[in-house]
Amino acid sequence: MTRVAEPADMLDALGIAQTNAGGFCGEWIGSGTEMGVLTPVDGSPIARVRQVTEQEYDRIVSRAHEAFLHWRTVPAPQRGELVRRLGERLRALKAPLGALVTLEMGKITAEGLGEVQEMIDICDFATGLSRQLYGLTMSSERPDHRMYEQWQPLGVVGVISAFNFPVAVWSWNAAIAAVCGDAVVWKPASKTPLTAIAVTKIAAHVCTEMGVDSAIFSLVVGPGSTVGERLIRDQRIPLVSCTGSSEVGRHVAEVVAGRFGRTILELGGNNAIVVTPSANLDLALPAILFGAVGTAGQRCTSTRRIIVHESVKDELVRRLRRAYADVAIGDPRQARTLMGPLVTKKSVEDMQQAIAAIKKQGGEILYGGEPLDGAEHPGGHYVRPCIAAVRNEMEIVQTETFAPILYIIGYGSASASPKQAVAELDDAVRLHNDVPQGLSSAIFTDHVREAERFLSSRGSDCGIANVNIGTSGAEIGGAFGGEKETGGGRESGSDAWKAYMRRQTNTINWSTELPLAQGIKFGE
Repeated sequence: MTRVAEPADMLDALGIAQTNAGGFCGEWIGSGTEMGVLTPVDGSPIARVRQVTEQEYDRIVSRAHEAFLHWRTVPAPQRGELVRRLGERLRALKAPLGALVTLEMGKITAEGLGEVQEMIDICDFATGLSRQLYGLTMSSERPDHRMYEQWQPLGVVGVISAFNFPVAVWSWNAAIAAVCGDAVVWKPASKTPLTAIAVTKIAAHVCTEMGVDSAIFSLVVGPGSTVGERLIRDQRIPLVSCTGSSEVGRHVAEVVAGRFGRTILELGGNNAIVVTPSANLDLALPAILFGAVGTAGQRCTSTRRIIVHESVKDELVRRLRRAYADVAIGDPRQARTLMGPLVTKKSVEDMQQAIAAIKKQGGEILYGGEPLDGAEHPGGHYVRPCIAAVRNEMEIVQTETFAPILYIIGYGSASASPKQAVAELDDAVRLHNDVPQGLSSAIFTDHVREAERFLSSRGSDCGIANVNIGTSGAEIGGAFGGEKETGGGRESGSDAWKAYMRRQTNTINWSTELPLAQGIKFGE
């Protein structure tokens, strides 16, 4: 099989063979249908994966549960040491793993390396967290009683990740779950199984070094219709963390709730930036460009909508068109490239259908949108990023298209006075919030009142709201997630760790009597 040209030792360094088992539970298994993995860079094959069968899935989850039963008894700081060593191993293999992310998913080199750096950062965060799994002490109303709460390990956590962040999303969940005393069963996207296999090999190596059962980091590569369904219906998995579309998330939520399980859902986004008359366009322009074009518009936090005041709209669009014309599109492994390919040919087709819908529904294409082929883009799934003038209420605008399409939506009056422009912000916020999704948002303004209003309860209804930075590129220290059809889940930082544990309230009676709560007298 022909490999795409990469550093000669990249696949070997990560333990990726020409054919790889897709299941892991302390040992590698996989006797199901074999699938080839192609790079979106030029359509050539990278390697093959033997998917797991439904019977092998059951075996993997059983082993993960066995591993959990012991792992939960290990003191949390020792669990943190395992995660610390995982971070060190990722540091050592950052270059080849980042290169594999680029090869398999299509991110430019800087973004592939940045995704691995995110994994390292969350390992550092989780290591510190292992000594901070705090409970609370409460005053009991009964004399000589002590009441407190503590957090206990939950069980086996199912992680369903999407293709666009093929390794980072696993780490947001797995690093936190591990220090909380949980085991993880990971079902990666079928488009990006090789990065999942490589990461699982890294985690297994660290477990072996520490004498820990490596089944705490298990893997199932298989079809969503079989293996995925088994996972979300599995009573042995009390928590399912799912990253994907709102449609997929709705199904996962319904199924898991039907068995009284928990979910962490990180689903679709329709992220907007509000640009007010006072905005510094020199700041807004690169934020919009990276948010809309970075990862070829395939981030859940990608900037989809620009809600810009009419007084500055023409100038912003002029600058955007010029900036878009300078975007280097092509092989993501080349240093000059700023935008690589879409992940599949179907993604290109979906983008073309969206552009047709924009025109049909009354929008106007201001720049780009066409597929790219020819000698400069052989075999890959390349497009020119698109800018479109639209109305917010258009059906296509209300739907997330996972591609580099940027919608321009005007608000206010071009002749408004500065005082009127501030008052018109309410119109912008109404437009901003008037979509089904609620993940990431931003405003560019030099007025503190506008900024504070956007961040207030009357402002953005998203899980993430920024001022003078873009929608894309969240830090791991804050809880990540959104509202409405984004699912309401939170991963990564802050107190998101609580989702991976079960809360327990404890009361100890150290008196010689048995007083009841609320002053109840029983049997007198």
